[in-house]
Amino acid sequence: MVSRKRNSVIYRFASLLLVLMLSACSALQGTPQPAPPVTDHPQEIRRDQTQGLQRIGSVSTMVRGSPDDALAEIRAKAVAAKADYYVVVMVDETIVTGQW
Repeated sequence: MVSRKRNSVIYRFASLLLVLMLSACSALQGTPQPAPPVTDHPQEIRRDQTQGLQRIGSVSTMVRGSPDDALAEIRAKAVAAKADYYVVVMVDETIVTGQW
């Protein structure tokens, strides 16, 4: 009797855990959205806005300062490449403090 109750609790807990994990995956993915209208300068867009756009390349940068300095350098590279849009995948600090 105790074994059946324990198995029932474990089964329900495992089912709940599976449902929560699957719903978390769908929450992170998001539904595709259209990109904003093209302007005279490159615009930063989210990953879910890239559907239907052509990738022209990738860039990386390493600067001292703040994360905003790294984003400004990426924006400048997008301007130099004459891109309409750009997506920032990750901004991460290196081992050296203040280096992005």
